[in-house]
Formats: sequence, C-alpha cells, structure tokens
Amino acid sequence: MFLYNLMLQCATGISYAIHGNFSGTKQQEIVVSRGKILELLRPDPNTGKVHTLITVEMFGVICSLMAFRLTGGTKDYIVGCIVILEYQPSKNVFEKIHQETFGKSGCRRIVPGQYLAVDPKGRAVMIKAILLSSAQSPRVQCLGEKLR
Repeated sequence: MFLYNLMLQCATGISYAIHGNFSGTKQQEIVVSRGKILELLRPDPNTGKVHTLITVEMFGVICSLMAFRLTGGTKDYIVGCIVILEYQPSKNVFEKIHQETFGKSGCRRIVPGQYLAVDPKGRAVMIKAILLSSAQSPRVQCLGEKLR
C-alpha cells in the first residue's frame, strides 16, 4: 500500500511576487509564490488578461523570492533560500542552476533564507536569518561563473 497526498484545490493567497524578464523574450513576466507553489505569469497587452505559463509545486516552503540579472545578461533568474532557478521556455520548466543548504529543513529562525537582498547590477546575492547577526554570501564569484 502506498500513500499519496494530492491537494484538490491550490492555495490562492500570494505570499511573494516578483517581476522580470525570465523567458528571455524581452517581455515583462511575473513570478508568484502561493504557499509551496511557484507560478510564472505573463500579461497579454492586447486583451489585458494574465496567462499562466507554468505552475510548479515545490517540495518545501518558499520563504522568500527575488529576481536578479547577471551583469551584461538578457535574462532574469529567480533566487530564493538559496536556490537559483532559470525558466527554460523551450521545455516549459524551471531548471535548478545552483542550490546551497545552510541548515536543517524547515523555516527555523537561525537558518538563513528568510531575508534576501540582490545587487541591482547582478554581482551578489545576500541571505540572512531572523536571529543571526551576520549575513551570508555563498561563493558569489562561483555563482556568476556557473550561470554564464
């Protein structure tokens, strides 16, 4: 016997929303977080409606989201707690570029990931926990080399 958990109705409350050019087509898109669901939306300028491009259920809780672009890049990336995702329009998937683990599972007050800050020029991503007095920056130069 196997147990399977399937939600009949997805969460409707949006906890985080970011905007950027995630598909690389020079169109503004919106990424929203609904609990543990990540959704990429694109507004249609002709009809005024918002269309869902992809919806992905994460295995975990989304604590924070930010968008960042590398220096000289044409595409935005999604960063959160600290996993960097890239949207691949040809496959219609979010591809994990990099992942760092800083503590045990769950949203603990001493595990970094609750607060995110992104350099506007795409040089650094900083994360911070609620109770830690120091911010952490995981191999920023190495991240830029992996993403190019």
